[in-house]
Amino acid sequence: MGIRKQFSRINWPVAGGIGAIHVGALAAFWPGLFAWSALVVMGALSITTSAIGISLCFHRMLTHRGLRLAKPLEYVTAIFGTLAFQGGPITWVATHRAHHAATDRAGDPHGADRGFFWSHCEWLFVRNDAVPDGDEKRRLVPELTSKAFYRFLDRYNVQLQIVLAGALYLSGGWPWLVWGTFVRLVVMYHTAWLVNSAAHTFGYRTYRTDDRSKNNWWVALISWGEGWHNNHHAFQFSARLGLQWFEFDPVWLVIRALSFLHLADSIKVPTPEMRKRLLSGTRARQAVGD
Repeated sequence: MGIRKQFSRINWPVAGGIGAIHVGALAAFWPGLFAWSALVVMGALSITTSAIGISLCFHRMLTHRGLRLAKPLEYVTAIFGTLAFQGGPITWVATHRAHHAATDRAGDPHGADRGFFWSHCEWLFVRNDAVPDGDEKRRLVPELTSKAFYRFLDRYNVQLQIVLAGALYLSGGWPWLVWGTFVRLVVMYHTAWLVNSAAHTFGYRTYRTDDRSKNNWWVALISWGEGWHNNHHAFQFSARLGLQWFEFDPVWLVIRALSFLHLADSIKVPTPEMRKRLLSGTRARQAVGD
């Protein structure tokens, strides 16, 4: 493929934006731009935007309806997910539902069948017909596109990130801005992308699925439990991703706490019978013994 044709395939606004965020993260190495308070802010925002906003709200609740939150909490966590800057809720949910509809084959926006780098991040940088457009979003996510609140978050997700960045600068200066925005986003981007790439390449398969999903302990460790990906593809509706006693799933612990506080209900998990039916291979024989 000629250089001109390769350049014409690049989605320049997305590539430029993600590239700029990575360059901004390099400022963390500049003398004077580190502070322990900035590291604490980064950690707190990572938990609220990635663990609660993306994993709990966007993924397990909005996409797969594995649980239901009290309405005010649903809206707050949706704002958190939007501030993870991975697209607004409608875009995120539509893309993920498209992924599950055609996992690792034609029609998957980031299918691992096209290679590790493609599933990790290349799918974002090039013109990608599998990413849902306006009409396809409305078909895939009718329950969100019909609500003004979610349309607002989807439309103004960039502006909301700018507001957060401004608040960080006003509160803690450049260290809070660099660590709370750029470093946080870069770390959380690659953590999320590893679920698409590494967790479709390396690990073990407990359940029979028609895709390449794997359970990967180290991806799970850095992604709030999302790395138990074969479990997830076997039981997409499940609010719990770590299904064996040793599969640590911190977001599931949060969901149980919210249930105890009567802030979450309609929580779905697979029954032992469901799990037994999909067991795959000798390694999985004890999968329902917890």
